[in-house]
Amino acid sequence: MAGDLQAKYSKLAQEYSKLRAQNQVLKKAVVDEQASSTALKDQVKQREQSLRKAEQEMDSLSFRNQQLTRRVELLQEELSASEARVGGRRTKQGKGDSPSQQGQTQIVFDEDLQKKIEENERLHIQFYEAGEQHQRQLSQLEALVEELQQERERVEAQLEGLRARCALGEDRLAQETARLELKAHTLEREARECRARAEECQQQLSGCQVELSRQVQENSSVIQEKVPFNDTQYHHFNSLNVPPHNRRHQLKARDVAGQAVLLVKDLVAALLNFHSYTEQRLHIHPLDSSIQPISPLNQRFSQYLHENAAYVRPLEDGLLQLHHSITEDTVTVLETVVKLKEFADHFSSYTHFLQKILPYQLKSLQEECEASLCPPALSSKNQDLQRDLTRVTAIFLKLQSYITLLALPSQREQALPQSSCSAAFTQLAAALHSLHDALQELSQHYSQKASLEEGLPSVSQKLRTTSECLLSSLSSLTITSSKVATFFSNNLDFFTASPGYGPRGGACTLSPLQAESMLGNKRRAAAYMLTIRKPRPESVPYREALSNRHILTSSTESREGLTQQVHQGQEKIARLEQEKEHWLLEAQLGRVRLEKENQRISELQAQLCSALGGPAPGPPGPPGPGCQEEEEQEEKGAGREATLSTSLQVGMLTTTPINDEVGDEASREQLIKSHYMVRVSELTSQLQLSDSKTVHLHAECRALAKRLAIAEKTREVLAEEVRLANQNITRLQDELSTIKRSYEEQLSMMSDHLCSMNETLSKQREEIDTLKLGNKGSTKKNKGR
Repeated sequence: MAGDLQAKYSKLAQEYSKLRAQNQVLKKAVVDEQASSTALKDQVKQREQSLRKAEQEMDSLSFRNQQLTRRVELLQEELSASEARVGGRRTKQGKGDSPSQQGQTQIVFDEDLQKKIEENERLHIQFYEAGEQHQRQLSQLEALVEELQQERERVEAQLEGLRARCALGEDRLAQETARLELKAHTLEREARECRARAEECQQQLSGCQVELSRQVQENSSVIQEKVPFNDTQYHHFNSLNVPPHNRRHQLKARDVAGQAVLLVKDLVAALLNFHSYTEQRLHIHPLDSSIQPISPLNQRFSQYLHENAAYVRPLEDGLLQLHHSITEDTVTVLETVVKLKEFADHFSSYTHFLQKILPYQLKSLQEECEASLCPPALSSKNQDLQRDLTRVTAIFLKLQSYITLLALPSQREQALPQSSCSAAFTQLAAALHSLHDALQELSQHYSQKASLEEGLPSVSQKLRTTSECLLSSLSSLTITSSKVATFFSNNLDFFTASPGYGPRGGACTLSPLQAESMLGNKRRAAAYMLTIRKPRPESVPYREALSNRHILTSSTESREGLTQQVHQGQEKIARLEQEKEHWLLEAQLGRVRLEKENQRISELQAQLCSALGGPAPGPPGPPGPGCQEEEEQEEKGAGREATLSTSLQVGMLTTTPINDEVGDEASREQLIKSHYMVRVSELTSQLQLSDSKTVHLHAECRALAKRLAIAEKTREVLAEEVRLANQNITRLQDELSTIKRSYEEQLSMMSDHLCSMNETLSKQREEIDTLKLGNKGSTKKNKGR
């Protein structure tokens, strides 16, 4: 790629040098044009000067002409006066002169007068021609000056545009050159990195080859030494081995089945439309059912066509169930695909349906041919349709045979060898292509028939609409059959190739029992991989473990004393519990005795009152709530005192001993409590630290995920920018070639224009010289006169 960029860069440099040379030529042409424009300006000035001289000469000529006219008038007056004098003399001398002398004198005067008149007329003609020629030359020169001025402005505008284009082209080429240089450096760096990575990969590959050769040698030596026999060499033993699971084959099979479902769905829709529109056509042509009843044959045919959905829709459902049965956790071969049998049964029922309606289709077309308004051309097209329908039905029967044959291995073992399977798939693909060709011919013949029917006068608008719908359904059926045939041909290698299921080293087929054992092994392997991939619990750091060990070893001595104190405390607690139960029983007995005494006292009081004859006092009631609360508080206080005085439990935070003497056990218990409180605070701080680390790690993971997403977006944006840059490179190359071509054309045009301008200038110079010579000759003539 770096070499291509270098070649492009050199090509751009060559083009840039060419453009610079052309720019120099253009600059030289501009300078030449400016020089020619200045020369033209000088010529215009000279012509203006000559024009002023010509105007002055014209003024002088007009003045001399006026003088000549006055002189001619004077001469005419003198002539008239002389004639008058001559007449007088003639009258006086008439007697003395002879007639011959008088005639001679008259002839002399007439000749002089005639000469003067001719000269005057010639002078008038020359003056008029000189004036006309002067006006014509003046108008030509003015038009030429205007034309040259316009040409100069146009050339200057073109030169300005060329300068601007050249400047833009130079800037663009400079930018492109800088960008290409940067890209070339980047690509060179990437090439160096790729070469380094390639060397590393080569080293790794060589290392892997060495390692693999070593492993192969070790395994071969182990197999030769440890394996008693190779069971893959024997078909009987190899059939007992469990084959491996081919996940790639499963994914490919599911993808192919999904594509087949979509294609069959379109095919089913096209077949439903074809049968429905055929039924609708039967009720319109050759007899309209709304006007008169159709024939019994067409009625029966219409009833059969009305049932087409019951035979066509199961094709889609059967193939959809087959697609659902193919998953990643199943084994897809002809021996295990049970749903293929159901699809074959549905396809067989549809072919039986086509066989059932075929005679009615042929008879219906024959009935159309026997109609009175059917022309011979339409009858021939109906015969073509009969042949096409028969061919389509025969191809569907052939497809049914191959599909049923492919469904046999799922019903019986060893029903179809692998070579026969490949041949069946190949013949099935050829049959699908034949079906497409037959449907295409059917569609063409039906379109020709519809065009012929439109020319008949008895065809209604309803029949035209139905024929159009039928043609659209046939075209969709043809397109779908072409897609199905192309799909099957493209995946024929997948269908005919070995699926990769089977014991290693053998060519035997896969049985359903082997497939089940294979899937069980796959599930157990997946469960095992899940168990070994569980994250391990975090271990305690080494320093922390050492500190914990020192703490444990230091507290080992006090552990026995604490255990003994705990046992003593538990014994005391048990003894106090027994005493508590004893005193509870004593309290119950005391309450019973108290009740009996109260009852006896109440009886004695009643007897005393009866003996004295006074009112009997009521029996003493139970103690009031205040008394009960006081008793409960006294009992609680007593229990609390007993608990405080006898408690030796470990882990109590505060105790208030009754006695003032604090023994050795109390001090030890206080030390243990303080130690455990410190330990609890340390563990709390460690827990908080681990929580903070966890939160920090979680935030860092989230930030890394965001950075990864941003990096992915940036990568996509950069890829899009690279694509746009490549497009810009191609566009700029096209623009460069276009600009180059346009510059070349403009240079050729400018050279042609300069040649034409030189020719026009030479012609103008010649005209100016001729005009100058003509003016000089006229001035000389006028001066001579």
